[in-house]
Amino acid sequence: MLFTSYGFIAFIAILFVVYYIVPKKWQWPLLLMASGVFYWIADPRFIIFICVTSLSAWGSGVLMGRINDAQDLYLKENKETLSKEEKKAYKASNKKRKWHILLGCLILNIGILSVTKYTNFVINSINDVAHTGLKNVDLIIPMGISFYTFQTMSYIIDAYRGTVKPERNPFKVLLFTSFFPQLVQGPINRFGDLSKSLYEPHRFSEKVFSTGLMRILWGYFKKLVVADRIIVAVTALIQDTDSYRGAYVFVAMFFYAFELYCDFTGGIDITIGIAQALGINMKENFILPYFSKDIKEYWNRWHISMGSWFTDYIFYPLSVSPRMLKLSKWSREHLGKVIGKRVTVYLAAFIVWFTTGLWHGAAWNFIVWGLMNFVVIMISQELSLLYDKFHKKFGFKGKAWYSVWEIIRTIFLMSLIRMFDCYRNVPMTFKMVGSMLTSFNLKIFTDGSLLKLGLNKYDYWVLLAALVIILSVSIYKYRKGEVRSKLYEKPWLWYGAMSAMFIAIIVFGAYGIGYDSTQFIYNQF
Repeated sequence: MLFTSYGFIAFIAILFVVYYIVPKKWQWPLLLMASGVFYWIADPRFIIFICVTSLSAWGSGVLMGRINDAQDLYLKENKETLSKEEKKAYKASNKKRKWHILLGCLILNIGILSVTKYTNFVINSINDVAHTGLKNVDLIIPMGISFYTFQTMSYIIDAYRGTVKPERNPFKVLLFTSFFPQLVQGPINRFGDLSKSLYEPHRFSEKVFSTGLMRILWGYFKKLVVADRIIVAVTALIQDTDSYRGAYVFVAMFFYAFELYCDFTGGIDITIGIAQALGINMKENFILPYFSKDIKEYWNRWHISMGSWFTDYIFYPLSVSPRMLKLSKWSREHLGKVIGKRVTVYLAAFIVWFTTGLWHGAAWNFIVWGLMNFVVIMISQELSLLYDKFHKKFGFKGKAWYSVWEIIRTIFLMSLIRMFDCYRNVPMTFKMVGSMLTSFNLKIFTDGSLLKLGLNKYDYWVLLAALVIILSVSIYKYRKGEVRSKLYEKPWLWYGAMSAMFIAIIVFGAYGIGYDSTQFIYNQF
């Protein structure tokens, strides 16, 4: 069920009404049933996978909780007789038991994700390297498996660490895993954050519901008016690589950057808006990423939930693991302090970015995309002292024009790296990017060539107007904060903005052939 389908709109409209009519204690069970229906419509077979993930995490959490409770009781009853060393040994034994439970849960669920999503990637890679004739396997890839697996594994890891209390109710864990708005493209929520409002009863609030509804409309505006319109040109540019080289690649870079931003953030706006209309709070997944002045800042603003997941559950544990600490000591002794202190940090970062690329897709172009981010960030970090000297000498840092230059530079670099995602072929990507240096023809911007990409003058004017609106809203948010709360203070502006967005979506939305809009890009993950 596409977010942009009439069926989904009817689905959430009915849910909104029923949600605020039923007794408050039935609200979260209603959300669980709605999530089950949503997933059942996508494919009934998917339910088996998400139930296995949820129930294994719930069971593991319950076992850990019992170990914790037994430990607290034992230590309380024997606090006078046990020595400090005995208490320490007892706690270490229980921690080891919990580690085995955690490891079993992780192996099961990461194993399911790996087998379903990466088996054919491994087979194809073996065929390419060893020239074998292994055949692909016909496997089910459940919708949103990368998102809900990472989300649920964060719950069980946090339960092991003691940062969240294990949930005793299996249906609540199942709802946390399967809450339908987040299944398509995230965000990857944490149990400690989402559970605070997911299971609580909610009374209808006009302000909460209205601001959620406006967020939904804003998401549909970005998706239907912009992303689904400009994707026509992007598709034309990347499918005919013989005709569209040089300056066309430059156009494709920024068209795709605009499309991806509006597609992904539009979907997140719809997700967070639906949750907010239900009284449920989700953390932001994007905070004005195209206002970033370097790539590190960009990744602190773009797909925040994914970045923080890899940081908290892979980078930090790797960095302080016994083997890494041992490697760090060896590196300092044999390679010197300057190089030695970087070895483990860069190795951990390399693994994180390799995994990030692999998470995005079972293909080498995604892996190279991830590693390109790693390379640029590491180079930037190594040159940071040189940058500081440059800024001190010339005093450009902080000036408005230089800040604009830093933003443009970051957008260009990210758009360039993203070409590996766009063309989906590593050699072809290098070839097409290289053509910008060898056959950059500026005439395409004046001779009407851009009108042959499936977009007419009307489409370009709509895109330009939409870009101005999105940029204006972003600048206002960057300078003064949330736009919706300001609009809500003035009813005439509020209802005017709501009406204008609704009309723009109906009149200017690009619904495709047979009024069938395209799927969200991140749904494939």
